[in-house]
Amino acid sequence: MNEMTRSRKMKRSILYNKSATFGFYALGVLVLLLIFWLLYSILSKGLPGLSLEFLTKLPEDMDIGGGIGPVLFNSFYILFLSLIISIPIGVGAGIYMAEYAPNNKFTEILRICVESLSSVPSIVFGMLGLAIFAEYFQVGLTILGGAVSLAFLNLPMLARVTEEAVRSVPNDMRNASYALGMTKFQCIRTVVLPMAMQGIITGICLVAGRAFGESAVILLTAGLSTSGEMWDFNLLSPGETLAVHLWYVQSEAIVEDARQIADKSAAVLVLVVLLINLLFRIPLWITNRKLKR
Repeated sequence: MNEMTRSRKMKRSILYNKSATFGFYALGVLVLLLIFWLLYSILSKGLPGLSLEFLTKLPEDMDIGGGIGPVLFNSFYILFLSLIISIPIGVGAGIYMAEYAPNNKFTEILRICVESLSSVPSIVFGMLGLAIFAEYFQVGLTILGGAVSLAFLNLPMLARVTEEAVRSVPNDMRNASYALGMTKFQCIRTVVLPMAMQGIITGICLVAGRAFGESAVILLTAGLSTSGEMWDFNLLSPGETLAVHLWYVQSEAIVEDARQIADKSAAVLVLVVLLINLLFRIPLWITNRKLKR
């Protein structure tokens, strides 16, 4: 009787295992198909009409044939400024939380606050940036305000991802480095950070893609217009980005070719986000390949 019961349980376990395996593979294939369908739907409409003139020409308010030159430049410019601010602070905060912060109630409360800020809607950070730059400092809607507000938006996620990446490094590696006479900072710099770099880069990719495609924060802090120049590095100039321009063209523009401009802008936005992730990961692939050799 016991052998029959064990045999039934074994067959049931094998059946459950096969069903779960099939289900997870099916979910994975479904997600991939959904992603490819979204990419095809966006890129197939916009890629055929892309040209260098469209990427460098000024937008038009009334006439057809406008481009996205200044808004595309503003997108990269604001992204670059926001990463300069958020990466050192966010990565530093994550390292502090993982390596230096004591295990007490204050640290737990701080960690809960960081996690809560990661889920705050982006429009809240936009309202914060509007209150700081437009109302308190009275500088108006500017590239500087948009970049700093985006940095505020990215800091909690970057700090949390960095902390988890640093914590995932085995303690044996730390103990081995201490046994060799390394200081704590030397251990972090030469052992912990290289091993946690893949997770940190993943976090940077996430915040960079989110920042490049963000519209609510930019709309409230950088505005819905540009200075009218292609290469405007003035931090106090208005800083409409590609995501905001896409929203405006799709919903408010009165030009005849608004739909075509929106399709091409969406394709450029998706391509740039994909390229950002690729560029950040190329150094990791090269490093991993060297280590395997």
